[in-house]
Amino acid sequence: MAGLFSSDAKVLVIGANHRSSSLALRDRLFLDEPEVIPFLDKLKDDGVEQCLVVSTCDRVEVHCVDHNPARAHELIVARLAERAELDSHTIASQLYVHEGEEAVRHIFRVAASLDSLMVGEPQVVAQVKDAHRLAVEAGSVGAELERIFQAAYGTAKRVRTETAVGERPVSIASVGVQIAKELHGDLSRCRGLLIGAGDMGELTAQNLIEAGLSDFTCIHSFAGRAQRIARHLSCHFDDFDNRNRLACEADIIVTSMNKRTRVVSADMVAKALQVRKNKPIFLIDTGIPGDVDPAVNDVDGAFLYDLHDLERVAMEGRASREAEARAASAILDKDLHDFFRGKEERTAVPLVSSLRDRFETERQAVLALHANDADKATRLLINRLLHTPSEELRALAAVKKKKEWEAASDLVERLFLKKD
Repeated sequence: MAGLFSSDAKVLVIGANHRSSSLALRDRLFLDEPEVIPFLDKLKDDGVEQCLVVSTCDRVEVHCVDHNPARAHELIVARLAERAELDSHTIASQLYVHEGEEAVRHIFRVAASLDSLMVGEPQVVAQVKDAHRLAVEAGSVGAELERIFQAAYGTAKRVRTETAVGERPVSIASVGVQIAKELHGDLSRCRGLLIGAGDMGELTAQNLIEAGLSDFTCIHSFAGRAQRIARHLSCHFDDFDNRNRLACEADIIVTSMNKRTRVVSADMVAKALQVRKNKPIFLIDTGIPGDVDPAVNDVDGAFLYDLHDLERVAMEGRASREAEARAASAILDKDLHDFFRGKEERTAVPLVSSLRDRFETERQAVLALHANDADKATRLLINRLLHTPSEELRALAAVKKKKEWEAASDLVERLFLKKD
């Protein structure tokens, strides 16, 4: 394909996610909602033409459309490095870069939750729409970027409604609520604690709150993330350093740090149970890898379920999940093909419009001369419309350039002589 847009603008995605980077870097890059528009304003002032930033616990990435992708790349990396308080070379190895069709594919996959830590997380498209809304408010979204995201939302909707790929995380969260009720009974009398800000942890916390657990607190080693989750869930947030005290007060602990170190130890849980006079604690570990030391399973009064435990209750088996993921990918591939084809077809619109205007001008001129004589009017119109093409075809035939003549002849036959 010649290009995504007739203007030769290029699509670019630059970012860091759970696969490419450390949690420490993503914490440094993370933008809370009030910080997004100022960040976009800086990119606009730098000269980036169209831009949008998606900032979640699992990814921070900039989507842009620009006529000079190399320059835009340099400017975006520089601003991300500034945000992280690191130099560009230090963060470059943890960033991924997609350009052109691959960038559009990535945007579609993110919106459809096919690029998530847990595929099918239902809140991802809402996060993308929030990012889109802020970029529109900042005035940094143009027609090209808008078309991409509207098409991506359509694909995300198809994936949700035509496949069961989104049922897995919802089912897992529902099982967590079910077990919590079996252990503690009325959840309105319970306290909850969310350690971390991963999407699966947030989804589980949201389900617990909707089931009646109203006293809920969020903590994170990066305070901004805890505050964002607390706003979204309409609950409390606290300092990460207070986690031992908060664990003593919590009947249900949900973890979602997704780090490579355990944030909840067996000793921490044992001490909490001692303070609670052995009133049980239900722990839901949604971290990948796990956030809770498996030795917690040996602590009396602690009931630990990780994603695998919950999934055994919620799902039939791995094969069904993979089949749904393949079905979702097939939908995405077809929609991407249609999207790219539509972009290419739009390059013909100005020419078709000019042709239509020219024909209408000739029609009006002929009607002015022979409005009451249809035979004369139509003959004159045909002669006028065919005059220039006929002259050009005769001239092309005369110079005896076989390839050019064959191409022109083939085009005329396809445009005007092909039978339905």
